[in-house]
Amino acid sequence: MKTLFLQAPSFDGFDGGAGSRYQAKREIKSFWYPTWLAQPAAMVPDSRVLDAPADEVSVEESLRIAEGYDLVIIHTSTPSFPTDAKFAELLKERKPNVMVGLVGAKVAVDPSGSLTASSAIDFVAREEFDYTCKEVAEGRPFESITGISYRLADGTVQHNPPRAMIENMDDLPFVAPIYKRDLKISNYFIGYLNYPYVSIYTGRGCRSKCTFCLWPQTVGGHRYRTRSAANVLAEAKWIKENMPEVKELMFDDDTFTDSSNMERVHEIARGLGAMGWTWSCNAKANVPYESLKIMKENGLRLLLVGYESGDDQILHNIKKGLRTDIARRFTEDCRKLGITIHGTFILGLPGETKETIDKTIAFAKEINPHTIQVSLAAPYPGTSLYKQAVENGWLKENEAVNLVNDKGVQLALIEYPHLSKQDIFHGVEKFYRAFYFRPSKIWEIVKEMLTSWDMMKRRLREGVEFFRFLRAHEA
Repeated sequence: MKTLFLQAPSFDGFDGGAGSRYQAKREIKSFWYPTWLAQPAAMVPDSRVLDAPADEVSVEESLRIAEGYDLVIIHTSTPSFPTDAKFAELLKERKPNVMVGLVGAKVAVDPSGSLTASSAIDFVAREEFDYTCKEVAEGRPFESITGISYRLADGTVQHNPPRAMIENMDDLPFVAPIYKRDLKISNYFIGYLNYPYVSIYTGRGCRSKCTFCLWPQTVGGHRYRTRSAANVLAEAKWIKENMPEVKELMFDDDTFTDSSNMERVHEIARGLGAMGWTWSCNAKANVPYESLKIMKENGLRLLLVGYESGDDQILHNIKKGLRTDIARRFTEDCRKLGITIHGTFILGLPGETKETIDKTIAFAKEINPHTIQVSLAAPYPGTSLYKQAVENGWLKENEAVNLVNDKGVQLALIEYPHLSKQDIFHGVEKFYRAFYFRPSKIWEIVKEMLTSWDMMKRRLREGVEFFRFLRAHEA
């Protein structure tokens, strides 16, 4: 079937492409690549990926494009599901015989609820859905396809047996050729990455057991399955030769630097260094100095690090597998080596108090990552955090549909007897102001702006967006 893989129109600036971790409108407008759609698209001949939010394609234009396809597969999430389902309904009104399927963590954990929410949804794919999409596009009968749920003629929902996890990750085709074919590279920008950038995955799954993290608990699993170093380097070489405008390569694995994987990381780093790549990756704050040194010497520029909290009891509560003293040492090692850090923090996790919020702010100022992102604890259905919040009365069941407001801004949903939603929500702007509005940090940013006119323009634009975010958040 002629197939369209679609990130449907949603909230202005809503980055559904970051579905694995943080589905919301960001403080500074940013877009991650829709890798989860590009991967199955690479397996379906003559398919197309349309990322409507990044391309700023309207609902009307998206419908017009989708009408030209037999099969439309939409990546959805808990926050975007209502608008995604509405889009499916509008499409069915125009073309009743089009087949519509949904993929993503939301439908993986709630296939029945997703299907019954709208008759316009023909099927949903659970687990890893790459080969599922391929088999649906090939026109195979639904009953022969593992990993899908669909409605029978009598209206009941049929759940086929689960699809096995992909074991040989090298069997998956490269996503970069799909990016080049279907996406506007200039539309993808992240405040802390060199522009333009490309992000890819070198593996799936995460051995960490963080209670809040969505993708490992719903789709990817806790076993880290990796592509070979040779395979990763072959795609990096393809990007170098075919997308010469790209200035940075980002490895978006949940934890690229998993301790079981470091020899492979060293091999990839050395290969990237030989090609002259500048690159970045996600990392846990426990990478040994020797490994950091090898990575830095071979083109590593930045690590995206999830610190989450400056309180050790909270880190224990969320099963982070990390202590603040280890994080301090790691951060100091990065500073010595000249590795930039973008640190992420979460407010409202179990054990949070007004005092621990202040403690985390003080911790962030002490370790001083170059840039930070402050999120609110998001109890996504399917995660341990959601189950814990419901069981303890911190969240009413099914209230997680309101993870964002009508403009896509993340909301505080978890509330404790000693700490209100309002205190947690407004802790975000308190955190940002305390971190960024220091003379030393302001001077650090000014010095960076003075390095080039492009950086000056970029930081000024981001600054305007950031101040708008703070004003809106406070209101």
